[in-house]
Amino acid sequence: MITGEIKSQVDSIWDAFWSGGISNPLEVIEQMTYLLFIKRLDELHTLREKQANRLGGPIKKPIFASDQQELRWSVFREFGDAKKRLPIKYSRSSRHWATATVRTARTPPTRRT
Repeated sequence: MITGEIKSQVDSIWDAFWSGGISNPLEVIEQMTYLLFIKRLDELHTLREKQANRLGGPIKKPIFASDQQELRWSVFREFGDAKKRLPIKYSRSSRHWATATVRTARTPPTRRT
């Protein structure tokens, strides 16, 4: 059973989804999965950016193109309140994430230092 700090964090996330109109637990899990996936894609892209900066070259196999920067987690989390967020077209972002899934699934895991 989950207790303490983790439980209160899960409850606050649940409350945020509930107040946003998502009350079905499966939808909450689906949305959480999307958010975690977006975050991981951004982490991979940031890792590749740092590697390119160290080597002084271009980013190899970038996940996000220059016109897709608003789809990155690091940008998305800065939007703040959901009611004030800039609209992002779901079809555009879902197509990108599906493509990114295929690309990252073929990429071998990188070692973190």
